Amino acid sequence: MNFIAEEDGLLCFRGKFREAVSHPDLGTIAAGTVSTEYFWRNHWYNIFRFHEPDGAFRNFYCNISMPPSFDGTVLEYTDLDLDILVGKTGSVEVLDVDEFEKNSRIFGYGEEIISKAREELRGLKNMIYNRKFPFNDFSDFDRG
Repeated sequence: MNFIAEEDGLLCFRGKFREAVSHPDLGTIAAGTVSTEYFWRNHWYNIFRFHEPDGAFRNFYCNISMPPSFDGTVLEYTDLDLDILVGKTGSVEVLDVDEFEKNSRIFGYGEEIISKAREELRGLKNMIYNRKFPFNDFSDFDRG
């Protein structure tokens, strides 16, 4: 994963899968798949935009997480289990709600963290449904 830029608290990274990876929600991610990753310093989510090796748009995968820290080299954040999968047609699927509930008890998230995670999940869904950046573009990469 390579750091691209930061603007107004939005950190942007890009990476390419060196080998195929099997993911429980995404299936097999092929070697050569490109991931553009967005992390906001003031929001409790991050968004991964995937393109197939041929440039075709694959999907978005969103994580509810605590805001990241980035020192120019190391990116750190705490994943809070709730995820959203956005398909190439714009379909939206909220994932791992039961995992979030279970881990909130196991790790004692506290009402403030639980409430903030749910609030950010609602905000993220609104971004998706209203096609706000980065959900305003489902196009393929131009490989020309």
